[in-house]
Amino acid sequence: MKAPPDFGVDDDALIDVTLPTDLHSVKEPEGRIMAALQRCGYDADTTFAIKLAFEEAVTNAAKHGNRNDRSKRIDVRYYVDPRRVVIMVRDEGCGFCPDKVPDPTADENLERPSGRGIMLIQSYMTKVCYRDNGKEVWMLKENPACGA
Repeated sequence: MKAPPDFGVDDDALIDVTLPTDLHSVKEPEGRIMAALQRCGYDADTTFAIKLAFEEAVTNAAKHGNRNDRSKRIDVRYYVDPRRVVIMVRDEGCGFCPDKVPDPTADENLERPSGRGIMLIQSYMTKVCYRDNGKEVWMLKENPACGA
């Protein structure tokens, strides 16, 4: 679970949290991330983007990865500084191939309930990297206020 080299964060700086497969348990680390964003001066639009991407990643991990199995865990690693935010979400599922998820904006997929979370994550974050057959997603958001 090492950070991708191009995300610019030392693994020792990442904060680790292990959660049960229960979306209520996500509120505590989400609150810590949001508080760190505020301390570091992120604007409201960027904070919203990060919150939405985090919620989508954790929801995907619980629902699709762990299939709502409460005996499985979700690992979260994160780092926040004034220039960037790095968040990793990992589930214990069997994984998936992100490239094979149908485009939710294609006419034939508009009624399908899947793929929108991945699309939102990719739209709102600066970089997204899937690892270990899709069981692990790394997200980077650069702070636009820093001219990144």
